Amino acid sequence: MSSASKTFRAERARRGGGQGASSLTDLIGNTPLLRLGRIGREFPGIEFYAKAEWFNPGGSVKDRAALNMILEGERSGALRPGVEILDATSGNTGIAYAMIAAARGYRVKLCLPESASAERKHILRAFGAELVMTPGGEGSDGAIRRVQQIVAEAEPGRYFYPNQYGNAANWQAHYSTTAPEIWEQTEGRVTHFVAGLGTSGTFMGTARRLKELNSAIRCVSLQPDSPFHGLEGWKHMETSIVPAIYDAALADENLGVNTEEAYRLVKRAAREEGLLLSPSAAGALSGCFQVAAAQPAGQRAVIVTVFPDSGEKYLSERFWSEAQ
Repeated sequence: MSSASKTFRAERARRGGGQGASSLTDLIGNTPLLRLGRIGREFPGIEFYAKAEWFNPGGSVKDRAALNMILEGERSGALRPGVEILDATSGNTGIAYAMIAAARGYRVKLCLPESASAERKHILRAFGAELVMTPGGEGSDGAIRRVQQIVAEAEPGRYFYPNQYGNAANWQAHYSTTAPEIWEQTEGRVTHFVAGLGTSGTFMGTARRLKELNSAIRCVSLQPDSPFHGLEGWKHMETSIVPAIYDAALADENLGVNTEEAYRLVKRAAREEGLLLSPSAAGALSGCFQVAAAQPAGQRAVIVTVFPDSGEKYLSERFWSEAQ
């Protein structure tokens, strides 16, 4: 584990769940684990839990990785006063970069697909990020190609390029924080961990640590069931640029998630649980239901997932007004 990751973990242990936070970054992590009491009642004997990552100050799970990558950049000397942070993002990591950078005195430039929600673009600009828009149809891959071009053409030392898709500090943030939180909050009862794949950092780090704590825990990765999908931030690995930090062998199982089903669950979660979920969070819930449906009759299970963010950044999306 990197020195920055150890520092990140030690600092979070010291502050103990956000008590007495003295800075914005002190509020990152230690998010609630929600028990879903109504929406999964069609699966008797199965307990569903989700990490509510919108409780992070930047509103998403990406705060964890962004902070760890920035700390690692500072530790290595690659990020220092006068150097600008530059990366590709589908939105949430960019928001985390921009928020943390504003608090620490850095400038940020982000390559972002035009298809990102209007709310995400507004938030990024509010934090002062410079946006380089890329074709929406190319998704995050188009943003990755553009940022690599900018870095190749820039003078040395102008940018700190964290490369969230290839930076070990991404998954190490979840190894150090997300997994231990799940273990402690379930009192070691977790039987299944389910999460979507984007950069893959959340799944890679959390699954690695949970497997160390209990090798019997089944870790299930999720991705869109089609190259053309509406799950922002997720990757269809067979047709996308595969993140360097991704290891397909880590998952016990990989399941496809349908966009339309995720949209239906967004509405269902709002009306049955009072939870305003993002499409990717609803996609994670869909994956949990697939896992539950495959359990033998009478089998008990404790299925834990990560809700990356809430639905507040997606209220302009058309699916809200479409019929069920």
